[in-house]
Amino acid sequence: MAEKPYACGVGPAFDVVGGKWKAVILWELNAGPVRFGELKRRVVGVTEKMLIQQLRELERDSLITREVFSQVPPRVDYALTSWGATLNAALAPVADWGEAYARTMGRYPGAAS
Repeated sequence: MAEKPYACGVGPAFDVVGGKWKAVILWELNAGPVRFGELKRRVVGVTEKMLIQQLRELERDSLITREVFSQVPPRVDYALTSWGATLNAALAPVADWGEAYARTMGRYPGAAS
């Protein structure tokens, strides 16, 4: 069965970044490649199983790359692709809005209650 075409650009954008963790993962990769263990520490609250699943989906959607280094212990680095970087740039104003909103609601670290 053929997939239904999108009516606007919001649909495909939300399809690839939807869910609780994908935008956070992309944001954590913004400064450069990150090893799996470090990414797990940075994405507070995510389970290892969920992180692996989200990383696979982001890789499938061409937003990140996964590079495996054959060494002991094994090392895997994740990095943004050009699509991932442009999506992060598009998400930056949303992150700014979210931070301002959370501060106003007193739900941001260091926000006045």
